[in-house]
Amino acid sequence: MSLTFASPDSSAVVPLHVVDSDGFAHWKEAQPEALRAFVTAAGFKPSIGTTLLVPDATGAPRLALAGLGSAKTRARGRFALAAAAANLPKGTYALATPLPASDIEVEALGWLLSGYAFDRYASNKGSTASLICPEGVDSTKVEAIAAGEALTRDLINTPASDMGPQELEDMTRALALRFGATCIVTTGAALLEQNFPMIHAVGRAASEDRAPRLIDMRWGSDGPTLTLVGKGVCFDTGGLNLKPGASMGLMKKDMGGAATVLGLAQMIMALNLPLQLRVLIPAVENAVSGDSFRPGDILTSRKGLTVEINNTDAEGRLVLADALALGAEETPDLMISMATLTGAARVAVGPDLSPYFTDDAWFVTALEKGSATVADPVWRMPFWDPYEKMIEPGIADLDNAPAGGFAGSITAALFLRRFAEDQRYAHFDIYGWNPSAAPARPKGGVGMGARAILAALPEVLNL
Repeated sequence: MSLTFASPDSSAVVPLHVVDSDGFAHWKEAQPEALRAFVTAAGFKPSIGTTLLVPDATGAPRLALAGLGSAKTRARGRFALAAAAANLPKGTYALATPLPASDIEVEALGWLLSGYAFDRYASNKGSTASLICPEGVDSTKVEAIAAGEALTRDLINTPASDMGPQELEDMTRALALRFGATCIVTTGAALLEQNFPMIHAVGRAASEDRAPRLIDMRWGSDGPTLTLVGKGVCFDTGGLNLKPGASMGLMKKDMGGAATVLGLAQMIMALNLPLQLRVLIPAVENAVSGDSFRPGDILTSRKGLTVEINNTDAEGRLVLADALALGAEETPDLMISMATLTGAARVAVGPDLSPYFTDDAWFVTALEKGSATVADPVWRMPFWDPYEKMIEPGIADLDNAPAGGFAGSITAALFLRRFAEDQRYAHFDIYGWNPSAAPARPKGGVGMGARAILAALPEVLNL
């Protein structure tokens, strides 16, 4: 699987005419009579994903048509050109009709991503149609983004049997080696010695070969500082507050925050952005054993705040808290956490949007602009200060799972903010999973928010 553009000197390039509902009649009128007759006889309609291969006199492809639907139908989805790419036969194509400048980079990325398939355990293929990079598109940038997204998807799609804390560490070390970054990992009992008590508490019930750890990767020596913190719960049973079987089936994706920050980190490093990057991943398995942490326990965090455990299935915020506290000690110019943290976020916005929390108006402006530009939808949620009392149990400084069921995503974000206090900080409560296939996004693991963040970084950090 190679998510790259075809070489411009590829032989047998097929011109691809992209038409939408509004412009189809005009396009037909401009074509030779024989071509108009062929297209009409074939019954081609310019709906999203429709394609037509037009042969020449020898039977070889003369040109291809791809439908883009209407503005209304395109607004209800993303990557319309990718829908057509998936339906074209294997070959090399070049756009023969221009797309709007505002859409071309997104559509080119979608085409590349249509080639993605997770094939580690079974033979699967994405689109086999190749595209010559359209004029006006930065091929290096788009290919780097596609590769980062593919990394995120692969990490999430891999089951916990092959993607535990050790394997997540191995993948991070390989990424660091590839780009000349450093990687330091604190594992097992050393977490207590180096004051990461909540990471240790959540992961201590797992077997020795799946011991908890904190992965700390650094890259770059000049420029503003960016710290990315990703939840790396490689499997979540719920601990002693055991999840029902139906809720446990997708828990291989509970390290989706870690997978997303690693994909974003790869994009940043591949594009050689002028910044200093730090990636912190608390990698654990929330298992069940005689050494499991318990409901009613009170843990003391790295920051010194005490936390009452009212549900061992609210473990993600615990491991993130220690990592955020570490990141905040260096006062980075921007710190971002990403996590598959709460079901409440899914209830609020569904699987397609990335809800995020921040008090930084500058970040909001840049992120919303970037989100719209790169078709990576986000939705701002409130750090609602009146709910702070909901995470204060009285017996300890904080409650990891407030009773009542209200505002679960907000209270989780408020909990995390306590450990990133006084920082320029944003938190993303992502889903990390595409429940049904869509253009350029097959069912399975998916990156959320990373491309919007990447687009926002130049403005946010004055790059």
